Amino acid sequence: MGFVKIVKNKAYFKRFQTKFKRRRECKTDYYARQRLITQDKNKYKTPKYRFVVRITNRDIICQVFAADLTHDVCLASAYAHELPQYGIKLGLTNYSAAYATGLLLARRVNAKYNLSYEGNTEVDGSDYNVEPEEGAAAPFKALLDIGLARTTTGARIFGALKGACDGGLDVPHNDRRFPGSKKEGKGKEYTSDPEVHRKYIFGGHVAEYMKTLKSDDEDRFKKQFNRFIKAGITAENLEQVYSKAHAAIRAEPNKKRDALAKGYFGKRDKPVDASKIVHKRFHRAPISVQQRKARVKQILNAKGVETIKA
Repeated sequence: MGFVKIVKNKAYFKRFQTKFKRRRECKTDYYARQRLITQDKNKYKTPKYRFVVRITNRDIICQVFAADLTHDVCLASAYAHELPQYGIKLGLTNYSAAYATGLLLARRVNAKYNLSYEGNTEVDGSDYNVEPEEGAAAPFKALLDIGLARTTTGARIFGALKGACDGGLDVPHNDRRFPGSKKEGKGKEYTSDPEVHRKYIFGGHVAEYMKTLKSDDEDRFKKQFNRFIKAGITAENLEQVYSKAHAAIRAEPNKKRDALAKGYFGKRDKPVDASKIVHKRFHRAPISVQQRKARVKQILNAKGVETIKA
């Protein structure tokens, strides 16, 4: 019999410590979270805000969180499924939608705290950082929290970051990971290309693909962009759709939800009557001692048990 190396013995399993549940589920990077929420002791209970970006298969979620001792507090939120109210009805998970969602969140935060920072109104793709105004409150500062996502160049999380910065939030960053940035020269320094970034913000990469696919294979184009064709969206007017949406977001960030909206993407046949909504009670309302005794007496009488008068 050859040599058998014992890799995992009883001592190993006795000392094995499982990771936190959310880390096992690949939901939370606690190593990064600890550094994002740890505050200086001399700042006492001053919250440290996080600009949280999460991307699902059908939605883009942007939120501002503050960590408490026992839980997180959500101060504001914006979702890509809200963009149809502002004119962006299709392509709700691309880079342009991520930018619009970040912009929507920034405008909601500034409206909530009555901050006068308009941000970058002329979107040309160049890097922008909000600067504090004299005699006014400081801009709202939040740290980017991307969770377990990969920080690759041109990722959609940086589109949401760009939208939040252009909307007037102070999110510390550099332009290394925006679309168009790359290493050049002997020193391998990062150089950014604002034109390429602007193209992605206004859906230029989608329009470019639409033109290429239409010229190469029209049948495939009609199949893949069927909903775009029905909505009257072409490669020529796609930039106009996003520019109008940005203006609408700035004009009214807290637009009321449509009365016919149902869930994220559904539609109702008719508006819901608020007076007929019944809220279920999961906990019985508190009752007095007399009411409790009367209830016990009623149950015993129903079972045929005679109660003794006190």
